[in-house]
Amino acid sequence: MAQGQSRSSNTLVVPQANAALDQLKYEVAQELGIAIPQDGYYGNMATRDTGAIGGHITRKLVQIAEQQLAGR
Repeated sequence: MAQGQSRSSNTLVVPQANAALDQLKYEVAQELGIAIPQDGYYGNMATRDTGAIGGHITRKLVQIAEQQLAGR
């Protein structure tokens, strides 16, 4: 599957956020030292690695939301 495409049935509330979320995914993976496959196929990645990326993304999104709610 090509980069930026997903098999997920989840739809974004703000579709324009797709590029920012992809960028966040790559930033988090780099911080964790996990290489994201160039072809976009995650099937050969360890579940632990994909879960770590997802968990860190969630933490960052919560942090961003808390900062916005606090008026930063």
